[in-house]
Formats: sequence, structure tokens, C-alpha cells
Amino acid sequence: MISKQELVESIRSQLVNNSFTIAEVDATRPWGAFLRVVNSQADKFIATYFAGVKVPPQAQQGERSPKILLVAPGQRLSWQHHDRRSEFWRVVSGKAGVYLSATNQHPPEMRVLQKGDTVEIPQGVRHRLVGLDEWGVVAEIWIHTDPHHPSDEQDIYRHQDDYQR
Repeated sequence: MISKQELVESIRSQLVNNSFTIAEVDATRPWGAFLRVVNSQADKFIATYFAGVKVPPQAQQGERSPKILLVAPGQRLSWQHHDRRSEFWRVVSGKAGVYLSATNQHPPEMRVLQKGDTVEIPQGVRHRLVGLDEWGVVAEIWIHTDPHHPSDEQDIYRHQDDYQR
């Protein structure tokens, strides 16, 4: 199995080879890592990672924080929601699980996302990304619900977290 460091470097190389400018790499996340591309390349990011997919119209303008999320096998992000953004995801490699709920109640059923699958997570919907038996690589676009007060990494309300954050 590939290590986190090897996967981060592989994704970084793919992005650079496709002429993307990387704004941030965070490999300190206990569930995996993410690489964020500069927003000025969001249209190119969508064309590359969401090709052939109907992207919500709101995701085609403004700040979108284009990212590649890397979720490790057997790990999961917090059970969370956001007040100032919706998210749109597409699995670009491997597979991943997702839980969704309109309430704080964690649902028993997990949806398994295969390579190419997408999911839209409306603002306020509780959600959790889960690594399954291999690394899940997910392209993510943010859709800000208040363009005058865009979302950021602090717009995360954790209802449960395996890492006590």
C-alpha cells in the first residue's frame, strides 16, 4: 500500500504536470491530506476533475477553493456541517464512503462512491467522508452561500470526531 507521503507527492506531481499552481498542501490531517489549487485556476480544475459532469451553476463562479482530498483506508473525517458553504465532490481515484443527514443523527447507511461518482452536499447538511479499503482521492469544490462572507477552514462544525479536535 502506498504511504501518505508517497500519495501526496504523486498528486502534487500530477497537479504541477497539468500546470496547476498549488496554494496549500496539508499532510498533517489525521485522516489523510489535502492539496488546494489557487482559485484563479478553479475553471481549469473543474474542466480537469469534473469533466463530463453537470456541475451546479453556483460552483462555476467566485471563490471555490478547489481541492484534492486524500482519505486514508479505514480513516474518516469528522461528522460535520458548514454554515457558509455547500460542497461538490467527485471521486477521481479509488473509492470512498459518505454519510449524509439533515440532522445531527448519524445515519446507519453509508453510500459507497466509486471512481467518477459525484455527491453534492448542501449547506447545513451533516456529512462525513470515509476511507474504505484503499486511498480515496476526491476532487472538491466549495459553493459559498454568502459571497460577502465566504467560507473558510474555520467554517466546520464538528458533531463527532475520531481525533478529538
